[in-house]
Amino acid sequence: RDHTERMLAGFSEGRWQAGCAIRINGDIALAGQCLEVPGDISSAAFLLVAATICPGSDLLLPGVGINPTRSAVLAILRLMGADIEISSERLESNEPVCDLRVRSASLRGIDIPADFVANAIDEFPVLAIAAAAASGVTRVRGARELRVKESDRIAAIVQGLGTLGIDAVEYLDGMDITGGAFGSGSVESFGDHRIAMAFAVAGCLSDGTVEIQEAGNIRTSFPNFLSLANSIGMNISESPG
Repeated sequence: RDHTERMLAGFSEGRWQAGCAIRINGDIALAGQCLEVPGDISSAAFLLVAATICPGSDLLLPGVGINPTRSAVLAILRLMGADIEISSERLESNEPVCDLRVRSASLRGIDIPADFVANAIDEFPVLAIAAAAASGVTRVRGARELRVKESDRIAAIVQGLGTLGIDAVEYLDGMDITGGAFGSGSVESFGDHRIAMAFAVAGCLSDGTVEIQEAGNIRTSFPNFLSLANSIGMNISESPG
């Protein structure tokens, strides 16, 4: 991911070389700038999937960053059949930004291309919900890094989907998910914000209530997730305690 290099280039005319390492020429004066921080695509992914799987949805997300090292989630969802329109592409503070319009669509299971895995690694919890709502089987391999995130996300996803009645099989570096009808139940998030938000999205299609344990860490990355999700028609409440 090259967010740092892009930002630094905006503070100076100095030479910034990137790759596996960043090389900076010395004696470079940095000038103060007014930065426009793009909307985070990892956060937007929860709303993109929610709008895709909920019938009748039509949602506009303005000002979302689509840095090429982060935007594989869009390609994966489109391969699955998602109706995502990109418009008003522009550069803001040296970052590519666009407006995203997403409409509900019927999804199909796919074998997720290996070259998309690294750039979508943070989005796999909610991509798993999209896979569970799709027809057929979705397979992901080469995602062993999911084992060492805020939780073992492969295990957490497979366990949570099983709780809701979805057939999911765990592998060392990935999983197979067969789409089906979402049931209800109590899902353990293991204190992982992305697992918690992903299963909140699953609640959109549940035949009852989905209760998510240890969901307080949502605030670490998306503090207004509940209010924003409810503003677009989701029904999420926080239990005291």
